[in-house]
Amino acid sequence: MKTKLFSISIFVATAVIVSFFPNIQNALAKPALSPSIIDPVDITQMENNGSLNNERPKIEVVFVLDTTGSMSGLIEAAKEKIWSIASTMASAQTAPEIKMGLVAYRDRGDAYVTRSVALSDDLDSMYAQLMDFQAAGGGDTPESVNQALFEAVNNMTWSQQSQTYKVIFLVGDAPAHMDYQDDVKYPQTINIAKQKDITINTIQAGQSSATRTNWQQLATLGNGKYFQVEQAGNAVAISTPYDKKMAELSAQLDATRLYYGNPEKKAKQAIKLASTRKLQKQASDEALARRATYNSSATGKINFLGEGELVDAVSNGEVDLSSIEKKELPESLQALTPLQQQAVIIKAKNERNRIHSEISQLIEQRSSYLKKEVASRGGEKDSFDAKIFGAIRAQASQKGMIYDDDSAKY
Repeated sequence: MKTKLFSISIFVATAVIVSFFPNIQNALAKPALSPSIIDPVDITQMENNGSLNNERPKIEVVFVLDTTGSMSGLIEAAKEKIWSIASTMASAQTAPEIKMGLVAYRDRGDAYVTRSVALSDDLDSMYAQLMDFQAAGGGDTPESVNQALFEAVNNMTWSQQSQTYKVIFLVGDAPAHMDYQDDVKYPQTINIAKQKDITINTIQAGQSSATRTNWQQLATLGNGKYFQVEQAGNAVAISTPYDKKMAELSAQLDATRLYYGNPEKKAKQAIKLASTRKLQKQASDEALARRATYNSSATGKINFLGEGELVDAVSNGEVDLSSIEKKELPESLQALTPLQQQAVIIKAKNERNRIHSEISQLIEQRSSYLKKEVASRGGEKDSFDAKIFGAIRAQASQKGMIYDDDSAKY
């Protein structure tokens, strides 16, 4: 009896697919014109943001972050706000390509001196590593600022393009150790940074006068700006009634991704998927709502998709599904017929469009809510967020990127 019912189910499913086969063929043959596959907003948004002519500006930012025990509040603020910072950078009138990296540092004798996360447009993977950093060690000053800055300038794969806005934000509450004989001192490192056209900004946590003097000199030498914030960073971390739903929808959106490629590419994709699962499990609803906002931007699309995402590639006509070897397809598609594979792609794309639309509405409502909250607090002009946005806005303009007055995202 079960066999008979199964056979009937297969017959009905096949009939449905065959009956809609002309529509499937047309949809996949003309992806750019089919509303069942392509969200009409996609192309318009890309055109408005200059992404069709391959002339998008680029931003590369590395945070050099003191992770000693006294920095616990600011580290937690960074975990909450990194997506808002990314969204703020993404809000330039021509949406830029963004890469982020991280150098965490302490001092000799601590559990580590430095730990680095490479510059990448895969912010999910960067964020998953940021979540592992906890404040510990320290207890004295100064810290290994020299080594951290040296690694940020010399060990990151910075762009060679002159129009890329390359910037370091050095964040800490203690000055640099200048008495290590085998250290490359920061003036020498800053000279190398200038040759690479890297701007160095400093953000001091707390009130130490020794740190203030050191941080001001670092910023002056690095053609950057110096800022001082409270020990905990006084970041704008406001919960909204929309965060939880946005976090849920973002997880649903992530579930529509299907990856293809050779074993090497699949291994890289597996790391990204593991990072996504980790942040979905461990990050706050507020942080996940900020991530959803970033991923919905023209800039954030690459973080959402990663490399070798099948639904997007087929829907946009970048790849012919029939040209992909079976072993390179997602496992969930390998046992299906070509028609069934096509049906899965169309279903995933339509589901993605639906979720995107719902998230977009919530983003607008959340943004309006946050603007009112921030205004009621006097604009939060001294916040960690405002300091970073002020530097980005002024410095990125020298590379042709223009930000509106209300570009800051929270």
